[in-house]
Amino acid sequence: MRKLPRSIGGASSHSGRGRGPLPRQALRGIAMAVLAVSLGCGGASAQDAKGSAAHIKAVTSAIDSKAIEANAATTKDWLSYGLDYAETRFSKLDKINDGNVKDLGLMWTYNLESIRGVEATPLVVDGVMYVTASWSVVHAVDARTGKRIWSYDPGVDRSRGFRGCCDVVNRGVALYKGKVFVGAFDGRLVALDAATGAKVWETDTIIDHAHSYTVTGAPRVINGKVIIGNGGAEYGVRGYVSAYDTETGKLAWRWFTVPGDPSKPFEDESMEKAAKTWDPSGKYWVNGGGGTPWDTMAYDPQLNLLYIGTGNGSPWNRKLRSPAGGDNLYLASIVALNPDTGKYVWHYQETPGDNWDYTSTQPMILADLTIEGQPRKVILHAPKNGFFFVIDRTNGKFISAKNFVDVNWATGYDKDGRPIEVAEARGDKPFDAIPGPFGAHNWHPMSFNPQTGLVYLPAQHVPLNLTAEPTFAQNAVVPGKPMSGIGWNIGFSVNAEPPKSQPFGRLIAWDPVKQQQVWKQDYVSPWNGGTLTTAGNLVFQGTADGRFVAYNAKTGDKLWEQSTGTGVVAGASTYMVDGVQYVSIAVGWGGVFGLTQRATAREGAGTVYTFAIGGKAKPPEFTKLQLAGLIEGVKYDPKDVGPGTLVYIAHCAFCHGVPGVDKGGNIPNLGYSAPATITHLKDFVLKGPLMDKGMPDFTGKLSETDIRQITAFIQGTADAIRPKK
Repeated sequence: MRKLPRSIGGASSHSGRGRGPLPRQALRGIAMAVLAVSLGCGGASAQDAKGSAAHIKAVTSAIDSKAIEANAATTKDWLSYGLDYAETRFSKLDKINDGNVKDLGLMWTYNLESIRGVEATPLVVDGVMYVTASWSVVHAVDARTGKRIWSYDPGVDRSRGFRGCCDVVNRGVALYKGKVFVGAFDGRLVALDAATGAKVWETDTIIDHAHSYTVTGAPRVINGKVIIGNGGAEYGVRGYVSAYDTETGKLAWRWFTVPGDPSKPFEDESMEKAAKTWDPSGKYWVNGGGGTPWDTMAYDPQLNLLYIGTGNGSPWNRKLRSPAGGDNLYLASIVALNPDTGKYVWHYQETPGDNWDYTSTQPMILADLTIEGQPRKVILHAPKNGFFFVIDRTNGKFISAKNFVDVNWATGYDKDGRPIEVAEARGDKPFDAIPGPFGAHNWHPMSFNPQTGLVYLPAQHVPLNLTAEPTFAQNAVVPGKPMSGIGWNIGFSVNAEPPKSQPFGRLIAWDPVKQQQVWKQDYVSPWNGGTLTTAGNLVFQGTADGRFVAYNAKTGDKLWEQSTGTGVVAGASTYMVDGVQYVSIAVGWGGVFGLTQRATAREGAGTVYTFAIGGKAKPPEFTKLQLAGLIEGVKYDPKDVGPGTLVYIAHCAFCHGVPGVDKGGNIPNLGYSAPATITHLKDFVLKGPLMDKGMPDFTGKLSETDIRQITAFIQGTADAIRPKK
């Protein structure tokens, strides 16, 4: 049985950190809300209080595709994940501008009650905010006061968090005709009543639960269809995107991103075409092939084209999934579909034969630019592979590509839009790929300001050395094979040789016509948040080191900043309420990099910060990160350290990092554990007490010998790095 939404009116601002009313009050609140909705079905009247159920029903029921298009003219509200169908994240509001942003102050904060990553952009309609936290929990908030209206927990099994590569995150919801749509981490698509949070319908979007599919992206709604993708290519799945009827939840269409078993009929002509670019001797369909469209979508109403970005190959190593080579369509591509039917229209493949986890799922933007004196309808895209692409969105033709960071896998793109690869990048020897699999740009949203003509791009580099595995078996648990103990199938060893490149984080203002950097800001760490740009000549971005910053959009000069206590990874939104412009950012450190790393010395619950000119609210208190000293005193046999290293890499490394070397992210580093915890490690990894926080159950996967060896590795590593007295 799924949990009921919490009651209307339950306080959860940081000025009163309550957990919500008692269940009886909750039920009474929902009943009253439903009654209010039934009485107000004709629309909100002058007497309907802003934030009341009748008001919410009226304003959310008016949201459809035409309303999203109309809102793009004023951007008064923030109705879709990227603000508009073009995903520009450019607000035409200018009441907050480069002249008065110095007076921006905190209006309220809201406790999301989460300790894992927060990646959502808040949606707002007439002062009603919808935002998600980790584990796909949805919150409806009164943006006028910061008080909770309702919250809904879809009841994702916390012990199954290991089925996602990159934290138990969610990037937000979609709104359409009085409903809120959320993709749950476990693959369900849920429709909620926007006024009450009551579940209207849910459907399972996953075709095969024997494979580790997840959903973390925000749905998009187009003309009565809610569209969602999925993730899981690291584990071995076949990607696809699905559309459902917004009223009933019935499947309308589904398009697969890569071909299936060639001995079976192909779903359509696009799959038959794709199969010709894969080598069947690799039996790619057994490992799914990958291509999961886990994030970006955009829509052009005039062309009636839906654009999706597809993911990496599964396994990463092309020699293992397609030994004879081939482009492996439609991996690492932008694909145009008819949103009414799901029929393939065109594609452009940014990384043919992907070999490095170079997904094309990073946010894309639709823009109209003048290029070489001619007006062009284009897609602007900066995927993981380090090149900024300009593509004709009417037909998918390549216009230009230029690297926005240093790259070493290719020297550029030829006139036909194919990369000029460096031979060593596909060799069998260790290769320090630049960019690495974390990407030169990951899911963090970029924005485009038509007034400056610039794209504001969160760029980065996270070093990771890859060495090709000589042999491969699907789902083989092999000591030393990265995370194979929880289902990863990547076909590479990681950091068999130490990377020689250096990490960085950076905000880049990029001219897509000249294909060049105009200005940049360097950061102390990778994994900084998405960007928002406005007609007030501003760019907003949160940072990994716990700041929310406003820059001059033309020059890059820093104009304002506010501490957020913990690192920011999400993108902000801005909107008008009763004639006042607000800016909101959802904060909560996490994501795949944030599992093991951090750049702040404070930690706290996920939080929505909301600002306006003249705001004077007090920020919440955050706890100083309490790191105990390096673990010591746990007894172990030194002979177990070597085998324990390999077992640890296969089961623990990508979540807990290297003991005592990393500081831990939103998951603790075990090198700073209490000795009693590691001494009794078996009690934590076999049906342990932390399963409700995402800890897997390793029963049947780890033996007592394995656990003893992991214990030796943890304590032995701490002893090896401990400063000598």
